[in-house]
Amino acid sequence: MSMDFRRVKEYFSWLYYQYQIITCCAVMEPWEQSMFNTVVLTIFAMVVYTAYIFIPIHIRLAWEFFSKICGYHSTISN
Repeated sequence: MSMDFRRVKEYFSWLYYQYQIITCCAVMEPWEQSMFNTVVLTIFAMVVYTAYIFIPIHIRLAWEFFSKICGYHSTISN
């Protein structure tokens, strides 16, 4: 059990290292890293929130549009 936890911890450390290398955070000062990570986290959170709110609506609208075109009439009422 402890080996699994250790491997997971090493894997996340490796992922974080890859993130730092790809985004060039490794060469930034600590305050620059925190600002950059804050902006990245904020953008990521806004994308996830927007997807959570709007994608189901668009899927429902697309389903209604294509069901009318194909002649499929649902018995489910809104």
